[in-house]
Amino acid sequence: MAFRMGGGNASSGMGVAEHSVSTFLELQRKKVHRYVIFKIDENKKEVVVEKTGGPAESYDDFTASLPENDCRYAVYDFDFVTAENCQKSKIFFIAWSPSVARIRAKMLYATSKDRFRRELKGVHYEIQATDPTEMDLEILRERAN
Repeated sequence: MAFRMGGGNASSGMGVAEHSVSTFLELQRKKVHRYVIFKIDENKKEVVVEKTGGPAESYDDFTASLPENDCRYAVYDFDFVTAENCQKSKIFFIAWSPSVARIRAKMLYATSKDRFRRELKGVHYEIQATDPTEMDLEILRERAN
């Protein structure tokens, strides 16, 4: 089941599967997942969960799970220690749109992003990445501190 915004054309009518929101909440509140990767299911016209990573998985596991030639949305729960030695956690929303992806996929993900991102309450930062260097772990660290 998905909730949809009224009106709009096909490109802006991408719904968000309830499972996508509840999986995000599991990451945010219960720390069940280290990351969640979402994809647009064009048949269902909604954003669905493609993969989740457990708390023990690393950032490399996460980046390795993103397709090299297709777009995805992802959230990553980034744990770090501040200069004052405090354990903190920040949630990053990552819009993965590799330069080699099909134009149509890039358009679809670009036009649906804001609508989907609004459903994920509690994201701290957003990163747009067209290649892996743009979402290097160091970049997350800089943004989070």
